[in-house]
Amino acid sequence: MKPLALCVLALILAPAATAQVERTSDYLSRMDADGDGRVSLAEYQIWMSYAFDAMDRNRDGVLTPDEQPGGKGKAITRAEHQQILAERFRKQDTNRDGFLSARELAAPPQ
Repeated sequence: MKPLALCVLALILAPAATAQVERTSDYLSRMDADGDGRVSLAEYQIWMSYAFDAMDRNRDGVLTPDEQPGGKGKAITRAEHQQILAERFRKQDTNRDGFLSARELAAPPQ
């Protein structure tokens, strides 16, 4: 996905990220920005980054300890955060097709 498309997805998904989610199908429908019935890595990273983005008060792409809950922890860059999400995505993608289904989203990472 091209950078501009990712930015557009982020703008679309940001308000949805704070909406109430009650069922696994709600996660899929909110994360699945292109409506293909599955969640790509890019869609997953955009959705799961809303908390990072909200905490990064100065928008420098780094969560410093003072921006983290409790004011503690080591600094983490957005790139490091994205890598952690990619690893989590790969663990949840049990059929290794590069996408998450509703079933894979509902299951804990392996």
